[in-house]
Amino acid sequence: MPGLVSLKTPPESQPLQILIPETTNQTNNEIQTPKIRSPIPNKKQQTPSPSSSSKPRPSPNKKTRTPEKPKIIDESSLDNPDLGPFLLKLARDTIASGDSPNKALDYAIRASKSFERCTGVNNEPLSLELAMSLHVVAAIYCSLGKFEEAVPVLDRAIKTVDVGKGENQDHALAAFSGYMQLGDTHSMIGQLDRSILCYDAGLKIQIEALGETDPRVAETCRQLIKITGTWLEAHVQAMQFDDAEVLCNKTLEIHREHSAPASLEEAADRRLMALICEAKGDYESALEHLVLASMAMIANGQENEVAAIDIGIGDIYLSLSRFDEAVFSYQKALTVFKSTKGDNHPSVASVFARLADLYYKTGRHRESKSYCESALRIYAKPVPGTTGEEIASGMMEISAIYEAVDEPEEALKLLQRAMKLLEDTPGQRNTIAGIEAQMGVMLYMVGRHREAWNSFESAVAKLRASGERKSAFFGVVLNQMGLACVQLYKIDEAAELFEEARGILEQECGPCHPDTLGVYSNLAATYDAMGRVEDAIEILEYILKVREEKLGTANPDVEDERKRLAELLKESGKSRNKKTKSLQNLLGSKSQRGKKEAKKKWTSLGFKS
Repeated sequence: MPGLVSLKTPPESQPLQILIPETTNQTNNEIQTPKIRSPIPNKKQQTPSPSSSSKPRPSPNKKTRTPEKPKIIDESSLDNPDLGPFLLKLARDTIASGDSPNKALDYAIRASKSFERCTGVNNEPLSLELAMSLHVVAAIYCSLGKFEEAVPVLDRAIKTVDVGKGENQDHALAAFSGYMQLGDTHSMIGQLDRSILCYDAGLKIQIEALGETDPRVAETCRQLIKITGTWLEAHVQAMQFDDAEVLCNKTLEIHREHSAPASLEEAADRRLMALICEAKGDYESALEHLVLASMAMIANGQENEVAAIDIGIGDIYLSLSRFDEAVFSYQKALTVFKSTKGDNHPSVASVFARLADLYYKTGRHRESKSYCESALRIYAKPVPGTTGEEIASGMMEISAIYEAVDEPEEALKLLQRAMKLLEDTPGQRNTIAGIEAQMGVMLYMVGRHREAWNSFESAVAKLRASGERKSAFFGVVLNQMGLACVQLYKIDEAAELFEEARGILEQECGPCHPDTLGVYSNLAATYDAMGRVEDAIEILEYILKVREEKLGTANPDVEDERKRLAELLKESGKSRNKKTKSLQNLLGSKSQRGKKEAKKKWTSLGFKS
């Protein structure tokens, strides 16, 4: 993660007469209430002692005083131009000493207020210094876990500086620093789409300030590619990987110019390029980049990294149905991980999970289940230092295999265990929401519709809160929740969910996408159940037209839609008294088919990852 660019440090200021508590001379300690002896005698009478007469007594002329509170800095003193740099230095010293972050936050906020009030040479605003102090304020907010409060602070810092102003591009680099810090903050709270926009804006400013071939530009490109790849993989929008491919090619060009052949930096870029090519379905190119990356790692003696690349090579071979070569690659990685990290390391369990998936796809279910059990034994007693996220991710992979072999109850248990390992923090809420959505699908498949609805409701609430309400994944979750509502006879709620899902999927996937057509079909059935027959007929006619154009008139799915439309047209010509019967006729077969195809639909959206 790119760090903050060091900006111009304000000049040292003269000692100031600032009203701060006199109880301590160390600015890095907590401000405490001064201990002042009270002139009021204690209620409990004490036995006189010879030394009591020597103790100073309060003057009878003095009024009774209560303990004083620490005096805060007068707001009027913020107009002093020397105060801002002094307070900013106090904030930095407090952070460096590991003292109270709240105290450092107070110093940084007051420094920003001082910079905002004061002016510099020729009465120009101290915009650069103000931006620097706001970056410190935002960093402290993030350290306290208050990411939402850091976002507006960074937005203000970015607007403060003038990119085309200042010597040595100081203002441009300040804006770059703000965008990168804002991107990091959005990433921490799970808003990856906004994070990408911030990184992209920062990259453009950095290129203008430093040039396209500066090595620091390559590092920013790599950061943008990583976060873009994570977001695109989660949302299955491979058409946007073209932009990531352009960035990755740019980083490769920079490293070819500034780095030695077969450098570690080039190897890292080729691994990213392989991920992009794999997502686009260009497996041969992905394989080529991974082989070159492996050769570079071997030349640099990076044994564990070579093993990690072997896993990626095995994944490509698996996608190409070259199963024997995939097994060989996985076994190579397994041997290295066992010898360097131990038999119970999560990396070993990850290879076991991949072998289990491979053997499932080749029809060897006994071997597949054996590898699943081996991986679960490792996750049950992980080595020290293993994070909960690693274990949860592994359990999700194995859960997908159990789901594929038609053991939804076992898959459900693994997902529940995985969710307990994840903390409900802003950065984890999207992952938890994904688990809850997948649990909802499996609960729906086994007929536990009320529990499925509860799981979907929780997932939808988290996705709405994290800003995911416009993604294709969110649209599919709404569709699945609508199906659960239908089974619970919540027809009005189902219609609202299907309508919202339709709007999202039309925007993200297009009106002819299979997932969008599936929502259309569910919405038509729901409209018919509500008595909106004309709307249902109009939707079914559109579905039939699209399927005939895409699949041909002889396709079984087209014939199924044609029969459903003919039945509805026939019923619309006479009085309809049993609305539930119409719902059963239109939605019954779709619901059963949805149970069978639920796994396929979620997999096509990259849900398992």
